[in-house]
Amino acid sequence: MAAELRTAAWEALHQVIDPELDEPVTDLGFVRSLEVSEAGEVEVHLRLPTSFCAPNFAYLMASDAKDVLRALPGVTGVVVELDDHHDSTLINTGLAADAGYRDTFPGEADEDLEELRATFRRKAHAAAMERVLTRLLKARPELAEEDLHAITVADLPDEAATRSLLDRRAAVGFATGPEAPVLVDDEGRPCSPEQVPFRLRFARATRISVEGNSHFCRGLLRTRYPDSANPAPGADQTPRAMSSEGRAS
Repeated sequence: MAAELRTAAWEALHQVIDPELDEPVTDLGFVRSLEVSEAGEVEVHLRLPTSFCAPNFAYLMASDAKDVLRALPGVTGVVVELDDHHDSTLINTGLAADAGYRDTFPGEADEDLEELRATFRRKAHAAAMERVLTRLLKARPELAEEDLHAITVADLPDEAATRSLLDRRAAVGFATGPEAPVLVDDEGRPCSPEQVPFRLRFARATRISVEGNSHFCRGLLRTRYPDSANPAPGADQTPRAMSSEGRAS
């Protein structure tokens, strides 16, 4: 039973997304260890690329991890802890008490985590939208860029990039039906032909930023935890000491 629950717990953690990088914490290598007892108690340790990653991002991911694990049938208790972070003690204390972000950082947390989550979901949608439409332009050379204002979900090929876009549209509350226009602004409003170039450039810049941050963070994580390229949980890793210049020693 413990082995089955461990598999289910790992799959549940795959639902936890780094809000800035728009990737599962499991794929990023952020799950340091996952242990499940025969009694159904689950303990997870998370790690991040640096000790000074934003506390709000860190708390959001750790809190989401606790939520998805609690929802699993057969789980009797959940402990989620963040390791090697400058605010680990505060975050872990808040998580254990289910205090919430604002009460964990009293007087410091002015931004609501749901507002932060919504902001990054919009960015993830913009990146996915640009990715799909750029692929469509390459696949259909007869299409001009301005023609994208008339493209609907029904015009998109049935492939992974399209399914990813539909997931992100659903996450921000945009229509996913076949008649829904694909190119929209951050409020879900369709673009006119004149607005297409600006909106597409903005979405492309967002996508490049997200992908660049992901590449950078993966590099930092591999420097800090040499074996993190293998995302499978279980091996306890000690972070490399950093010199005053920021190089791994």
